[in-house]
Amino acid sequence: MAKSPKRTPGMPTKKQVMDFIKSSETPAGKREIARAFGLKGQEKIALKALLKDMADEGLIDGDRRAFHRMGGVPTVTVLRVVDIEEGEAIAIHDAWEPDSGTPPPRLRMVETKARGKARQMPALRKGDRVLARTEETTNGWLAHPMKKLPDSHESIMGVVEIDGSGKGWLAPIEKSMRSSLPIANLGEAEKGQLVLAEPAGKSPRSGVKVTQVLGDPLAPKSYSLIAINKYDIPFEFSSDTLEEAEVAAKLPLSEDKREDLRTLPIVAIDPADARDHDDAIWAAPDDDPKNAGGWKALVAIADVSFYVRPGSAIDREARKRGNSVYFPDRVVPMLPEILSADVCSLGEGEARAAMACHLVIDKTGRIKDWRFTRAIVQISEVIAYEEAQVRIDAGEAGDNLKHLWACWKALNSARDDRDPLDLDLPERRVVLDEQGRIAEVAVRERLDAHRVVEDFMIAANVAAAKALEAKAAPVVYRIHEPPSREKLIALKDYLATMDRKLSMGQVITPGLFNRLLKDVADDTEKALVMEQVLRTQTQAYYGPKNAGHFGLALGSYAHFTSPIRRYSDLLVHRALVDAYDLEQPRPKDHSIPPTSGLSDRDRASLDRVTEAISRTERRAMEAERDTIDRYVAAWLSGRVGEVFETRVTGVQKFGLFATIIGFGGDGLVPVSVLGDERFFYDEKAQVLRGDRTGTEYRSGDRLKLRLAEANPLTGALKFEPPEFEGRIEPRGGRPERRGSKRQDKTGYLKGKRGRPGNIRHQSRKR
Repeated sequence: MAKSPKRTPGMPTKKQVMDFIKSSETPAGKREIARAFGLKGQEKIALKALLKDMADEGLIDGDRRAFHRMGGVPTVTVLRVVDIEEGEAIAIHDAWEPDSGTPPPRLRMVETKARGKARQMPALRKGDRVLARTEETTNGWLAHPMKKLPDSHESIMGVVEIDGSGKGWLAPIEKSMRSSLPIANLGEAEKGQLVLAEPAGKSPRSGVKVTQVLGDPLAPKSYSLIAINKYDIPFEFSSDTLEEAEVAAKLPLSEDKREDLRTLPIVAIDPADARDHDDAIWAAPDDDPKNAGGWKALVAIADVSFYVRPGSAIDREARKRGNSVYFPDRVVPMLPEILSADVCSLGEGEARAAMACHLVIDKTGRIKDWRFTRAIVQISEVIAYEEAQVRIDAGEAGDNLKHLWACWKALNSARDDRDPLDLDLPERRVVLDEQGRIAEVAVRERLDAHRVVEDFMIAANVAAAKALEAKAAPVVYRIHEPPSREKLIALKDYLATMDRKLSMGQVITPGLFNRLLKDVADDTEKALVMEQVLRTQTQAYYGPKNAGHFGLALGSYAHFTSPIRRYSDLLVHRALVDAYDLEQPRPKDHSIPPTSGLSDRDRASLDRVTEAISRTERRAMEAERDTIDRYVAAWLSGRVGEVFETRVTGVQKFGLFATIIGFGGDGLVPVSVLGDERFFYDEKAQVLRGDRTGTEYRSGDRLKLRLAEANPLTGALKFEPPEFEGRIEPRGGRPERRGSKRQDKTGYLKGKRGRPGNIRHQSRKR
């Protein structure tokens, strides 16, 4: 940190004091000012009077330990995050007095990264308190985080429990929090209610106080509400946003400026329970003799950019959300319902504004040409995936579906030639009845109808990326980078334990992994290898610099097809509007921004925006996964004690992770219930091995396990071998303190004593 410049000794002027306070990189109090100007004795007394006068005149604020310019903030101080804008934390001075008469300066957090390392501190969230160094620039206040501070008001969600003595306890819903917390103040909360609480004092012994009662924790909508609160997902729109959406929804479609495609029999193929329809497709044989055997195709996408303009309140809210979040019982939309579920949704028989991607596809499935227009479409039919598949399989499909399937076969052929990564990953589906109760939990069936729509969408996404590249326009790419060398080495070492090889000298392609899986004949071993291949992959993200899409084996890829639910797609639409001169006439209502293309702000901040929407996407995925886990646990809570066929999905030193075959349901098998011997964890081979019998457990193993615990509030499941029934006691009331199972000095994990025998017959001995 740079030192403050040397100053001429002597009593400073008010301007000199102000300049010193402003330029100092450390807190500037009375002592620091006196030292900087070489003041001694009576001069220090005079300085004290000078500082008091400056404070009375409104020039500075603070106390003798640290002063700052009035209306500003100290150079080093504690800030509180009050908002997240475009992925950046916005903070105010934590000690700002609300009755001071002036609004607090809003500081933009600049979270630096260490060279060659990841972010130095965890991503900041609303409510976080941070020690930071501040600076005032021509573009406003900036803050450089130094340390994240514990927040005495951080909310904790849990269920109220009352013990035998009448004392209240908060049972947290987080899997990571194993112990209940004493409740110092119940407020109006009652036993069994889901509540929000915060620490009642600085000491953990102070317990917590209830701040909000959320209701019945087992009510149908509670599971998604838990995730919304846990991940701080915005779920209410401001009145300004809703009013603006009402105005935007009435925008005329300017038929003379749009391509009229209402006569084309375009269809939307979606899930039966789809809440919105943002894409529709059409295909027909190409009558151009130069493309004999080829196809003309159209992918029509809701023209969200026409209604959601840069700089509008709707746009600011959409940026903050980044994407819609889908739960079994509700959707938290990126856009207000009048847009997402009404005027932007491509409903059957309704004239709708669309961005149309026209494709020319040759007989081998390769895209020969494309063009983008703004159009008016009228969907001829909305069909569920299952219904479309039934019609095709029964030979009862009309020309629309027959042409789509025939064109898809060409696209699928080209896909096979690319050889993208092909991992058979089951997707769990929670079906609710009319009362919101769980009717069924199952693995979603993968149909050709799904693949048809998917390949048309991929074709349009590729076309969008290439169309923007052709104009040297900004692109928000969907990026999936190849696996890192470290992960490949880990996979290589793992495969070596199975007598399989992975050569590091060859070019790593998706097809390499496909061939690796194809060579594994045994289903159990294939599941094991597939699990490791999946862990080897990097996480996809959004960015303005192209790095290709490894998984799809594509050089350029952008998300274009879902602007109702993804902000990335909206940015791609805006870029196409600019690049291909697709702007519509200026709205007569001057409250609506005139442009529907990229704003200067969009162009200047794509790095920041794409980083932010990548984070909101990860947040949504985690929230959705957590909620599914809770629904599955609720579904299974009535089947505790039953024995299920499971597959091991992970191995750690503390036990196994297993999932119920058929519909999912991931849970833990603690090492303490595996047998009457100590188990050693071989990290390289990812195996738990018994020290006496040599019994091994590894990913991919199929085991019959008894469901010992299912907790809907945390989503946690626990299993145990049937012959060791009762070793896991289901949680109930206040959890007992941990510590009954310890690791000895050899690195082995001690199991509980029980009757002789183990489950060797259920695992492989090597």
